[in-house]
Amino acid sequence: MGKENLYIEKESKYGAHNYHPLPVVLSRGDGVYVWDVNDKKYFDFLSAYSAVNQGHCHPKIINALNEQATKLTLTSRAFHNNILADYEEYITKLFGYDKVLPMNTGVEGGETANKLARKWGYLKKGIEENKARIIFANGNFWGRTLAAISSSDDPSSYKGFGPYMPGYSLIPYNDLQALEDELKDKNVAAFMVEPIQGEAGVIVPNDGYLAGVRKLCTKYNVLFIADEVQTGIARTGKMLACDYEDARPDILILGKALSGGVLPISAVLADDEIMMCIKPGEHGSTFGGNPLACTVAKAALEVVVDQDLAKNALELGNIFRKKLGEKLVDSNIVKLIRGKGLLNAIVINDTPESQTAWNICLSLRDNGLLAKPTHGNIIRFAPPLVINEEQLMICIDVIVNTIKKFECLKE
Repeated sequence: MGKENLYIEKESKYGAHNYHPLPVVLSRGDGVYVWDVNDKKYFDFLSAYSAVNQGHCHPKIINALNEQATKLTLTSRAFHNNILADYEEYITKLFGYDKVLPMNTGVEGGETANKLARKWGYLKKGIEENKARIIFANGNFWGRTLAAISSSDDPSSYKGFGPYMPGYSLIPYNDLQALEDELKDKNVAAFMVEPIQGEAGVIVPNDGYLAGVRKLCTKYNVLFIADEVQTGIARTGKMLACDYEDARPDILILGKALSGGVLPISAVLADDEIMMCIKPGEHGSTFGGNPLACTVAKAALEVVVDQDLAKNALELGNIFRKKLGEKLVDSNIVKLIRGKGLLNAIVINDTPESQTAWNICLSLRDNGLLAKPTHGNIIRFAPPLVINEEQLMICIDVIVNTIKKFECLKE
């Protein structure tokens, strides 16, 4: 360890202890690479939890940021600006919705979708005031606000922060029968679900699950809310993970890579029947839809489209899982490899309470690749979507060689 200790110790002294970062201090990034304060180079295999799909400091996005930053950054929504409308037109046409409501963070997107669903439930479905319910899946994660933790079944998120938001219910993920049982209640306004559960450990549902969700929500006049904050914007090999099936959500939540990792930007998209339920003064954000963010988001989406990053994610994701599976077929450390596109995970054959996954990530760091465990014994692998096959093969070798050393230790 070098001078990074100075940064880590100062952060520990003056900052809240609400994260447990891998002990590495990064100072710059470019494409699929990051460098620490000692100028050691790493492959980034977390991509800021899929916020950096376009790669670190993509020149088109940074140029758009710099150019707009010298003109106008913020007006609030008290006034119109000359950037917002063009961005709204671009994103709604790209994803096929009538309207967009711009926000900042992913969790704000989730809160916005919940408010929209409740208001729609009262105005359009005829739910009695204060009786609207929203259904979520076990293992969901959409942030750590009080509303978000109220829908969580993870004690590390909710324990000690009650009382919790009423009107939320949980059902098993990937279980259409459990969903239908709940949707029969006329007070249910929406079902909010991740197409692939990211924070839970890249849990991929059965083929047909999302299409089944769509059909059931239509049958019972319930809104299908897709939380694509982590899975959206080409990460899984399609522009949206919902695009793999006939599963167009009524409300779509985007965030993270919507800015290419440059600043917090999120968006909620819906058609007029839903979006126009919100009237002036009922929801908003001082920074939501600011001209700087709109410029960056439009550039970030154009990069994804122009470079066909969804195709790259699809092709390289297939290679990644295939090669890892071949090389680790007899592994006594890796229990399971799963994912879609370039959102993947390995399940370590050890208890969540063990330090095995953490120690593997420390060794990966030493070998020039950055990843981090989730839920104790699961390691996510999600590189920037600009990675090429040659770089990917190098990373596969790093991962395999690191794991094999742990296999020897376990024997």
